Amino acid sequence: MSKAKAILLRVQSPEGTKRIEVSASDTTCRLFERVHDTFDLSSFAFALYKERNQKNEITSSKTRSVASAGLRHGDMIYLLPLNGAVLFPSTSTNNTPSGEPVLLESAPSTSSGISNSRPSSSLSINSKLSAVKEDHVDLLLYKQDGKVERDPDPKLCRHNSNSRCVHCSALEPFDESYLREHNIKHLSFHSYLRKMTSGVDKGKFLALEDISCRIKNGCKDHPPWPRGICSKCQPNAITLNRQVYRHVDNVAFENKDLVERFLNYWRSTGHQRIGYLYGTYEIHNDVPLGIRANVVAIYEPPQESGRDSIRLLRDDKEELVEDLARSLGLRRVGWIFTDLIPEDMQKGTVKHSRNINSHFLSAEECIMAGHFQNQYPNPCKYASGGYFGSKFVTVCVTGDKTNQVHMEGYQVSNQCMALVRDNCLLPTKDAPELGYVRESSDKQFVPDVYYKDTEWPDERVPWARSFSATPRCVANVTDTKRNVEIVELPGTIQSVIIALFSFGKDCRPGSNDEVVTGHGGGKTSCHSVVQMFLSSSLMSMS
Repeated sequence: MSKAKAILLRVQSPEGTKRIEVSASDTTCRLFERVHDTFDLSSFAFALYKERNQKNEITSSKTRSVASAGLRHGDMIYLLPLNGAVLFPSTSTNNTPSGEPVLLESAPSTSSGISNSRPSSSLSINSKLSAVKEDHVDLLLYKQDGKVERDPDPKLCRHNSNSRCVHCSALEPFDESYLREHNIKHLSFHSYLRKMTSGVDKGKFLALEDISCRIKNGCKDHPPWPRGICSKCQPNAITLNRQVYRHVDNVAFENKDLVERFLNYWRSTGHQRIGYLYGTYEIHNDVPLGIRANVVAIYEPPQESGRDSIRLLRDDKEELVEDLARSLGLRRVGWIFTDLIPEDMQKGTVKHSRNINSHFLSAEECIMAGHFQNQYPNPCKYASGGYFGSKFVTVCVTGDKTNQVHMEGYQVSNQCMALVRDNCLLPTKDAPELGYVRESSDKQFVPDVYYKDTEWPDERVPWARSFSATPRCVANVTDTKRNVEIVELPGTIQSVIIALFSFGKDCRPGSNDEVVTGHGGGKTSCHSVVQMFLSSSLMSMS
């Protein structure tokens, strides 16, 4: 290809934007082939347009050149599937680039003059997304007004019963004062959608993007990883934040016998148990535009369990169970597991081990929940890939403050789902409440993961997981308050500092405690190491 006549075109698709290089003298048929190869499409069932609103279609021809089609260097063209064709079976939503705005709405146009090998027809908004069937509860919530009605205030309202004022008019489901007054910590997902579509544009350009922790393919500026990486293909750093919305607001069991039968195994053996929850999703009226998972059955798959561990086995009847549930109008809505430690066998009490001072879910359980949520994604018409988040719930059966058997429902955030999906998150061996972000290797690049520490120091300071640490570190640390000693703690400086703080915030290095760092065997006190990392603001501690 002659570099003098080569032109660079940007191609925007439902999966993101990529660049292709063609010659001005190439035929438009060659252009279609280049697009097909660059995006690794499963078929040629797509059309190319010069405008976002599906006007000025580029027809495939073996005689018409790219230059005669009016394409110039740097032009943007738009790729859309035909008749709901699935062009991206392997990528799904795992690696959606975010460099260009995603095409979500466009007017239909009539295709003509395209070759027989690439048929064309009228397109509605994003054929791929229109093929995604949303849940019935979502369709019902779309039709609801969602506003919170208020009664007239006898002290502030000065009008008749047929009028409204600012003190009694209906509130939006995402109104902050209403949520604060009723102690609602998280928005329902549909309230969040109403908030995002309440602007002047009414959400015309709303595009919900899944987080990607993978390197974007197709970058030609350098050799592939690990020999090269650039800012265009490198995944963005992730700052962990509290998710303001949740996809399911409540979990309800149809009757108590479901849970009693599930707990009978633990009562008779003392071993823990896992089960899958089958039921439906319904409207939850206690929260504006809320969703409730209504459980009507618990299926216990084959498993090997002990007093503190469970191992799931291969289930040969899984397809049969799914078919049976589908015929009854049910679906798998979540999973349930026990973490019960007897305290007094005569009184029937259990230990209260999960609390604010320890943990509510361990890192391993969060990873398991993220794995299940990735298996059951939530279909959403506002998502560029057709799916966003998950309605799959996690129920933990454990002891409460009164040492009675208690159930709590959880979901992990979309950020956790992305980290689990892209194999970036690992559990720690000796601290169940702590997770560890995998280090980058020759086979996988892992982006930096940040979060904010609000307890120590007093200010909100961003800390990072990554740090260019020395390769060897051995520590001898003593907790002077509890007179407990950690001897020869190996690992990187990061792992030593994490261990210092996971060991307890009352941990104070003793007078003889030293940290050996680097190949030269230099020594410094643990206190100095802590201060070094605090001043660098590059290490996460909790």
